[in-house]
Amino acid sequence: MKFALYLIGFVLVALIVPFLLPVSGDGADPERNLPWQIEVDNKGGSRVFGLQPGVSTLAEIKAVLGRELEVAIIARPDETGAVEAYYSQVALGFVLAKMVITLDVAPDAVAAMRERALKAKHMESTTRRITLHPDDLARLESVPVKALAVIPTVNLDEATVVQRFGQPAERLQASEKRVHLLYPSFGLDVVVDGEGKELLQYVAPRDFPLLREPLRAIGGSERG
Repeated sequence: MKFALYLIGFVLVALIVPFLLPVSGDGADPERNLPWQIEVDNKGGSRVFGLQPGVSTLAEIKAVLGRELEVAIIARPDETGAVEAYYSQVALGFVLAKMVITLDVAPDAVAAMRERALKAKHMESTTRRITLHPDDLARLESVPVKALAVIPTVNLDEATVVQRFGQPAERLQASEKRVHLLYPSFGLDVVVDGEGKELLQYVAPRDFPLLREPLRAIGGSERG
């Protein structure tokens, strides 16, 4: 499953102040775990939001970000699908966002889970959300996260992204209004969309081809 294809179409309500929201007052430090605070190591790993893509498990994600999330198989009609966890709203420092977490589950294991699944619900564009059996949900607690996709509740523009993350290593123009800003050293793809919501996709830097490979057909690449 290609992360960008499923997530770019989310439509959210835009707010006026770019990338800034009032502090929630829940005791969390508003200056920690912000989307641009990415730590990298010398082994191709990274840490963002207090999590390590490719290492942190679903149980650890719940401990850091909260237990109020949905877990299901998301699949198009011609695909086995992938196991994803979804936060409808999560506080990332002083930024509020939706988050989609792709778990590192092999296709044959996903297929087996589908056989045990309870029901399937159709989503937009014929995509289906398949409810997992409770036994599989319990087993997924120890499964690591493959990728994190964040959709802020406010609109971003390219200048704001560059200010926060620096100049991208590569810029891919997907359409007249949509551009991918690629940061392989961070394991990050930022999709800036002039007509929709922005999307930030995180993997471990060593796994950056997971984000880059689906974009090879896009022309107009500009190196930073």
